[in-house]
Amino acid sequence: MFTPNLYKEVEPVIEKNNVVKIRQDIAKHIGAKVKLESNRKHNKSTINEGIIANVYPSIFTIEVNDGDNSPIRTVSYSYTDIFTNSVEITLCS
Repeated sequence: MFTPNLYKEVEPVIEKNNVVKIRQDIAKHIGAKVKLESNRKHNKSTINEGIIANVYPSIFTIEVNDGDNSPIRTVSYSYTDIFTNSVEITLCS
């Protein structure tokens, strides 16, 4: 039996325009406080709150301060993490 649609061309999973749009939106909020939740394997997640520090072509960085006496650490995320819902980003007011 022949199925004509079986081998049709498949569109790429990540469209460049969407990732570019995410990068542009994050660049507009440099200096803003955000909350990021990373979904990992085995139902574990990591939550970081910090300030958007820098925007680069493939990643952006967040400066996180965990407490009063702890040093500020820099955490990086990729735009594709947000696009694929591996990381959820929320602006804090």
